[in-house]
Amino acid sequence: MSLETSKNLALAACRALSEKRGKDIVTLYVREKTAICDYFVIASASNAPQIRAMGERVEELIEKEFGLEPTRTEGVRDGRWAVIDYGDVIVHIFNDDTRLFYHLERLWADGQNMEKYED
Repeated sequence: MSLETSKNLALAACRALSEKRGKDIVTLYVREKTAICDYFVIASASNAPQIRAMGERVEELIEKEFGLEPTRTEGVRDGRWAVIDYGDVIVHIFNDDTRLFYHLERLWADGQNMEKYED
């Protein structure tokens, strides 16, 4: 996948998260920091049903717009931390406490690779 396609995929995921009222949605460009992926997309949700709804919306929109299904999903049904892996883009949806605990932004952001999503 090209870097431009990865960015568009990350932005589509942000849009899907926002449609389900995700909070504090950010993209982290991590291509130069890890071989895992190009982007992390991170968002918060208020409760387990919202995490499920956000995860389902991401999968639905990405399949419709890009014809892609995730290579792996974890935790969407559990409702504390969902991971939806598209290879070059990995979407993380947290409840507030879990996001504070893991604080991926602190681990991966360098001041220039993070963008807050605004619709």
